[in-house]
Amino acid sequence: MNAPETLSRWTRPESSRVPFWAYTDAQLYRQELDKIFYGPHWSYVGLEVEIPNIGDYRLTSIGERQVIMVRDRVAPKDRGTDPGIRVVENRCAHRGVRFCQQPHGNARSFVCPYHQWTYKLNGELAGLPFKDGVKAAEADGSPCVQGGMPADFDLKANGLTRLRVAVLHGLVFATFSDEAEPLADYLGPNILPWLDRIFKGRPLTLLGYNRQRIPGNWKLMMENIKDPYHPGLLHTWFVTFGLWRADQKSRMVMDGHGRHAVMVSRRNDGGENKTVTEGVTSFKANMVLNDARLLDVVPEPWWKVPDPSNPGTEIMPTVTMITLFPSLIIQQQVNSLSTRHIVPRGEGEFDFVWTHFGFADDTPEMTQRRLRQANLFGPAGFVSADDGEVIEFSQDGFRQWGEDGNTLCELGGTGTGGSEHMVTETLIRSMYAYWRKVMGV
Repeated sequence: MNAPETLSRWTRPESSRVPFWAYTDAQLYRQELDKIFYGPHWSYVGLEVEIPNIGDYRLTSIGERQVIMVRDRVAPKDRGTDPGIRVVENRCAHRGVRFCQQPHGNARSFVCPYHQWTYKLNGELAGLPFKDGVKAAEADGSPCVQGGMPADFDLKANGLTRLRVAVLHGLVFATFSDEAEPLADYLGPNILPWLDRIFKGRPLTLLGYNRQRIPGNWKLMMENIKDPYHPGLLHTWFVTFGLWRADQKSRMVMDGHGRHAVMVSRRNDGGENKTVTEGVTSFKANMVLNDARLLDVVPEPWWKVPDPSNPGTEIMPTVTMITLFPSLIIQQQVNSLSTRHIVPRGEGEFDFVWTHFGFADDTPEMTQRRLRQANLFGPAGFVSADDGEVIEFSQDGFRQWGEDGNTLCELGGTGTGGSEHMVTETLIRSMYAYWRKVMGV
């Protein structure tokens, strides 16, 4: 397939000016689905804790394709190496029916309601009605068989689309591609220590979900979380109470391709610091909490780890925002923990699914603390509602101007690479440098 003409219109060598058509072109968006979401990339599909028992399943999505994450039976000899998690496409191999309609549940097998093709939990076709035809009799009374599948019909060749699956510390990823590199290589050595810090050796517990549909291009949410300096400007809560702002010690980490990133920071006491608050209209010096428990932050032992960038030293962030291209954000914002799943719904719309979690050994008090602090986030969160709104405003502006405009992401220069501060747009530039290579623009 030849690239559409629109793909040749990126006229600058650097990735610091993103053309508006990158967010609004429908033909480009279809190619993004094929090259990124259905291509050689790993996409997040859920948490292992969401399907604890054999037969438990949950509907989820990769790009616009709905898939089923399900826990399968595992032979005793394979239990040390096989986590038993399968991901299959929710599309019957017979007539293309989206056969599973319940968002979650437990099943011994999957049955298509149209013609009752039955599939094992791993997606293999187990059987179908009238495969061998129907016994009948000819007019003269001699036996015959009516119908039936061709003699060479093979059950094993007609199952569901089965995806490659990788499970890391309870995080479940899948890919449609046989060419995707192993998950650990895809994430890279710069990112893995930050995933280990949160998840390694800690069984998770599920706390709840939020879901919203945001009228903007899916990449805008990746940009938003790779943008470290807007929180101290856009979010009153962050700048006033010191959760994330420019006078904090911070670090921007990325993988070798620039596609994944970790924004690392340490909370301060907030309040007025004219270096970063003077002229910032979102800073409210007189803003106080009616219920101080909302920011009842308790440091946790796992926050402090050996510093991956400085061997022999330790680091203790209060915030890590991990973006795993193309579809996952993992948030640790003080005691609040969540995954955020980006599900594209067209060039100008995406679903955003929040899964809040804790650890199996949390005390009841810590669980309540995590839930209270989660009120800062989600669709109606005191902080995150701002992000959904400005993403919509951005998409409106792109449409209003037309395809000849472009964004400007040049804070900190026009190059790519990591940073030891948050007054930069380097993570956005780095992601688009990678995106351009994948998309051939």
